[in-house]
Amino acid sequence: MRKGPFLVAAAVASALLLSACEDASDPAATPATTTTAPASPTASASAAAGTIAEVVADNPEFSTLLAAVEATGLTETLSGPGPFTVFAPTDDAFAKLAGGTLDTLLEPANKDQLAAILAYHVVPAEVMAADVTAGEVTTANGAPFTVAVNGETIEITDGRGDRASVTQTDVEASNGVIHVIDTVLLPPE
Repeated sequence: MRKGPFLVAAAVASALLLSACEDASDPAATPATTTTAPASPTASASAAAGTIAEVVADNPEFSTLLAAVEATGLTETLSGPGPFTVFAPTDDAFAKLAGGTLDTLLEPANKDQLAAILAYHVVPAEVMAADVTAGEVTTANGAPFTVAVNGETIEITDGRGDRASVTQTDVEASNGVIHVIDTVLLPPE
């Protein structure tokens, strides 16, 4: 089964940030994102029974993210108490990366870089779609991204100016929530 590095990055970022700032989950300081599509029945059923790591592992759209999380050793973190909000890129989102980028990130020598990218997908608080507001959001990586809300459409602009759309919101897990995105977020260089 092929696994995704972005979910892993989000998990790593959340773990790192939560370890450094255990009580840094002020919802006012971390706006969430919203999307127009409801959570899929499969994802919702999985989330009801497990952690973010388990929800990711049970959803075939997150196989690349799962691989990335496992490569960085973040599975345990994403199985921890949280709360976490993970902006999870799908396999299709990972496929948009320049040729060879994903394979390079998955190499053991690039574990720290991959972990930093994954942490950039994690907000150390649970933010449901209804609570998402426009503005700058600080990630578990420590670097911010910008959220724009237009009706029910939510877009995230990463540290390099690229945009991701939230395609599915509020996939609940026992330790947080997942919002599905169509592009891998990259922190500023």
